[in-house]
Amino acid sequence: MNFADLGLIPELLKAVADSGYSEPTPIQAQAIPIILQGKDVMGGAQTGTGKTAGFTLPLLQRLARHANSSPSPARHPVRALILTPTRELAMQVEDSVKTYNKHLALRSTCIYGGVDMRAQMAELREGREIVVATPGRLLDHVEQKTVNFNQVEVLVLDEADRMLDMGFIPDIKRILALLPKERQSLLFSATFSEEIKKLADSMLRNPQLIEVARRNQVTETVTHVVHPVSPEDKRALLAHLIKSQDLRQALVFVGTKFGASRLAVYLAKQGIEADAIHGDKSQQQRTEALEAFKAGKVRVLVGTDVAARGLDIDDLPHVINYELPHTAEDYVHRIGRTGRAGKTGDAISLVCAEEKGRLAEIERLIKRQLDQVVVEGFEPDGDINAAGKRARGRRTEYDDKRDDKRDERRVPRSERAPRDPSARPDRGDRPRNEPRRAKKDELPGGFDWRKPYEPSLPDPASAEAQLGRPHPVAPRGPQRPVAALLGGLGKKS
Repeated sequence: MNFADLGLIPELLKAVADSGYSEPTPIQAQAIPIILQGKDVMGGAQTGTGKTAGFTLPLLQRLARHANSSPSPARHPVRALILTPTRELAMQVEDSVKTYNKHLALRSTCIYGGVDMRAQMAELREGREIVVATPGRLLDHVEQKTVNFNQVEVLVLDEADRMLDMGFIPDIKRILALLPKERQSLLFSATFSEEIKKLADSMLRNPQLIEVARRNQVTETVTHVVHPVSPEDKRALLAHLIKSQDLRQALVFVGTKFGASRLAVYLAKQGIEADAIHGDKSQQQRTEALEAFKAGKVRVLVGTDVAARGLDIDDLPHVINYELPHTAEDYVHRIGRTGRAGKTGDAISLVCAEEKGRLAEIERLIKRQLDQVVVEGFEPDGDINAAGKRARGRRTEYDDKRDDKRDERRVPRSERAPRDPSARPDRGDRPRNEPRRAKKDELPGGFDWRKPYEPSLPDPASAEAQLGRPHPVAPRGPQRPVAALLGGLGKKS
């Protein structure tokens, strides 16, 4: 089968040929004809299978009848809305729209946060048939009244499961309330869950289910390996693997933004060109870091899960999980950055004892046991698959004493051994009927903290002995009323 068999118009076929594609992928072969018929679609496919082109091509063909070269903004209303969870994915989708729209007169724009809104507002005022946006920034434009959805014909939700994880569902519901009821809706997701099904039921009408791969299945061209390691040795092991295996392009995933920046700085100190990409960086910084990584100027790119869905890197050979994700599905998305389009890739995970639960969840999800290889010189403390009293780090003397006390408390009081009086030095052999010692209310020197403070004059004898001269003592005259000190009484005659 080729693209001509799918019923695409000549302008789109020419754009596909210019891109170097001849045969559609399974998701494209199934989705394109159904979308061209105007039906709602709920599609699922592994990352890197051509899902973006699967909805971009038929969307452009459905809007081709509106193509015109008029400069009037009224001739270019928003007719298609594509929502994505991240900025990087939004830019990737809009690039795909531009690639296949090169022979049509349709306008498109990309709306995302982290940049000035004024340029985006200017483009929207000029008129754009296709808007690719992240939910938060799109609602900002709604509040500014710079976008109108009255003529939207097609809605696309890309990576809907990631939107659910990032908390975008309330924003999506607000956007759905602004769209026309009569429209075509497409929902695409790498994985399906019960929450995604509920969202699909609320926005899709009799959708056609397209699923070209088993749910949460990883690509067969990716090699998986787990390196057990102690938490304190993770950074050193990562640097060792990059240097010893000569990894020239590796995407490293961590759990937090601060951890990403800190790890990138550490690798740079070890002589490894590294940079970080996460949500706290501006869009320009994130774009520059990604371009430097693609160009080979940066050897290692450290990122959070915000980078798991939107990075489109050709021939990415290595993905490293410095920290396993809290959600097992995110493992599938992370390693989906490598082994794309039938190419091979490596997925490396550094796992310590406290992450053994996450590893077990990942293995249950993908229905595969990952190979564990211990690196010489970085042996972990015990087996990460064995349950222990403490899952983190090495045991100390304090841990042993604490566990001994806990075990002792579990013994019934009637079976416990009698206590040794000498074990309490403050009690000693004091008879039971002897009263307890009173608390020390007075400090050394006879000072009683319970009584008001009364200053005392220095001892003349001690002052005379220290200074070698008599210490003057101020004579105490008759006390005068306070009013006299304030000028309220006249002088005595």
